[in-house]
Amino acid sequence: MKHYSVMLPEVIEGLNIKEDGVYVDATLGYAGHSKEILKRIKKGKLFAFDADSEAISYSHQHLSEIASNFKIIHANFIHLKEKLDEEGIKTVDGFLFDLGLSSPEIDDASRGFSFMQDAELDMRMNRSESLTAKDIVNKYNEKDLLNIFYKYAEEPRSREIVREIISYRKSKEITYTLELVDIIKKGVGANYFYKHHPERVIFQALRIEVNNELEAIEVALTEAIKRLNKGGRICVITFHSLEDRIVKNIFKEYSEVNEIFRGMPDIPEEYKPILKLINKKPITPSDEEIKINSRSKSAKLRIVERI
Repeated sequence: MKHYSVMLPEVIEGLNIKEDGVYVDATLGYAGHSKEILKRIKKGKLFAFDADSEAISYSHQHLSEIASNFKIIHANFIHLKEKLDEEGIKTVDGFLFDLGLSSPEIDDASRGFSFMQDAELDMRMNRSESLTAKDIVNKYNEKDLLNIFYKYAEEPRSREIVREIISYRKSKEITYTLELVDIIKKGVGANYFYKHHPERVIFQALRIEVNNELEAIEVALTEAIKRLNKGGRICVITFHSLEDRIVKNIFKEYSEVNEIFRGMPDIPEEYKPILKLINKKPITPSDEEIKINSRSKSAKLRIVERI
């Protein structure tokens, strides 16, 4: 199974790993980053989250070949607080969030993530959840579809796409990925479709809605900051502007003095920043990495440290 871990050396350096530290990989996937973390924490502990049971099964086997001081938690990282509380973990030395889909998830046509391979519209990272992309395109009303396409896809031709979806589903349920691609193409016209490829962002928007991705980032990242030990670090890899904007704004909030107290000689302790930015601008993949793994092209890595 071929899976590339995006910016692996940069992440490992960014985490500044301590041998006896506690680390959380909030997005285990196929364990590319987790394997390298585990190799470096002989006296520490790794907790890894994932909603995908297939990824968990694969990763457990491969991590077990390295060491036993890890635990995989079958849950989306939105449940970070309750799951770490259950484990009695109050403070952590490093968190990693890699917010991209893993290559095996994209390449497995049956998962319904890809707009290039035909499959039933699914897009669930956790297959035990009930909501699928098929449910959304067939059951959401016009207003709700418009909302998610404008908000999560930022697609200017969303209205035409939604009209075409509504019209099509009156006579037939929308079931398959390539069926939806054809509907999108008909809605916007071939010229716009082949020039701008709106299916990419429409599929992205559906995936975000199915998996509640953006809310999960806000909830989990805020919780991670609260649990971070002094000197501990958080690394976040994003793949599109919506994710990156959320991460950037949260890090900004916790790394700057509240504007009410800016410039004052004595700032109350509770209003002082608790994070420092390790990189002011996001780190991006090298040209060499992009050649090997073209899917890494849009990735951005942001790193902060607890002060």
